[in-house]
Amino acid sequence: MKPFLALAVVAMAAVGCSKDFLNTTPVGRDLEVNYYQTEEQAFEALVSVYDVLQWNDQYGFSMYRFLMTVASDDTYAGGSDASDQPSWVATDNFSWTPNLGPQAGFWRKNYKGIYRANLYLEKIDAIDDASEAFKTRTKAEVRFLRAKFYFDLVRSFGNIPLITNTLDPSQYYTISQDEPSVIYTFIENELELAIADLPVSVPSVEIGRATKGAAQALLARVFLFMDDDTKMADVATLCQEVINSGEYSLEPDYGTIFTKAGEWGSESVFEITHSENSTSDWGRFGSGHSEGNVGVQFCGMRDYNGPDYSPGWGFCPITEDLEEFMENDPRYQHTIIDADNLAGAEYSPGYQNTGFFMKKYAPLAGNFPPDGEPALNWGNNIREIRYADVLLMAAEGLVRSGGSEGTARSYLNQVRSRVSLPGLGLSGTALLEAIYDERRMEFATEGHRYFDLIRTGKAATVLDGWTDDNKYLPIPQNEIDASNGALTQNSGY
Repeated sequence: MKPFLALAVVAMAAVGCSKDFLNTTPVGRDLEVNYYQTEEQAFEALVSVYDVLQWNDQYGFSMYRFLMTVASDDTYAGGSDASDQPSWVATDNFSWTPNLGPQAGFWRKNYKGIYRANLYLEKIDAIDDASEAFKTRTKAEVRFLRAKFYFDLVRSFGNIPLITNTLDPSQYYTISQDEPSVIYTFIENELELAIADLPVSVPSVEIGRATKGAAQALLARVFLFMDDDTKMADVATLCQEVINSGEYSLEPDYGTIFTKAGEWGSESVFEITHSENSTSDWGRFGSGHSEGNVGVQFCGMRDYNGPDYSPGWGFCPITEDLEEFMENDPRYQHTIIDADNLAGAEYSPGYQNTGFFMKKYAPLAGNFPPDGEPALNWGNNIREIRYADVLLMAAEGLVRSGGSEGTARSYLNQVRSRVSLPGLGLSGTALLEAIYDERRMEFATEGHRYFDLIRTGKAATVLDGWTDDNKYLPIPQNEIDASNGALTQNSGY
């Protein structure tokens, strides 16, 4: 069985009741031949597709959002010393090789998710026990997830195999890589199908499931990253449909967004949910069965002793550039921990220490995991799409498509007003640059900055050591070896 096809048996899960429908406890495995017989089994299989979103442990520590923050100018790699987590250091200085970097984890995770999605879509229509309404909705959810997996792959690797069905062993060595334009067309079609059939909202017992707004916002993000000016009007339209739905609003207090109480709040369009009931230990690490967010442990202060926080491993120290950029912004206090000025606290400076640390995903003492290995069981959700992002994407889409600059300014100024910043009356290029600056302030350390720099053509001038060859990660060497020549390496590696 070849790893690049990720033909894993679906791990089935039972539904929990304390946090949302994704709070699951594994209850065993079933052979595929005996499965997909009832609507209940289909729902468990659906949960297994969602489950892949939260995986942090494929081929080592491969936390996508945290690593993309390291790749940006928001944070350094950090850790104990320069030899701690070489793939993170390689991401920080763009010294990736086919054998060094987080790419094997990204590749494996997303293709496993794609396999599960493909299997679900092949099986669901044949389940007589499942209602048509259930089939329609869950197929839309799986298309949304499959689009998400492919989007993360194509913007990370460029030319990738487009696999839309489960493969027979005879097909393992005949797959081909498709150009990004082919993948983006597929993603667009997937999300358009999902948008048509996803619900506008979900009841509280179903929090965590995809909605129409999530799919619309994701498609807008896809169009933005494609950087195709002909799609900018579509970006604006998609985001304005989310805005006009009335389903979302900015949290009045920016500081509440990343608190436990702020999970799935009014601003959350989509989150990657991590279970508060996880009991994982190191024996399960790497299996995809850890439900916690180990990224929280990574970004905490090393050997910390003091109030509010728990000790972490010292990764992702804030760069001097971000600290200076945000110095006078009200969001600073909710984004950056000034460790050297914490009253009654001490910590051990690590590699690339600046004295500043990520606050949005910091390991808070009040959220300390109650069971299992603490490092693996933090329950902090990843805020994947926030309403503030929808507003700023809409503003950018309007400006770049020649739409209403007044409306664009109103969206930008809503984000600024939330943190008591004055409105801006800019237009043209100055307005667009203000939107980009606002994105950096608003989403600092959330993993978006790196891709914003790439899509706006600023990466080479902003990121030390970055060249056009670094636009894509190398294809993992183990996948090339396993493909028997079916995969070819990206240029520059």
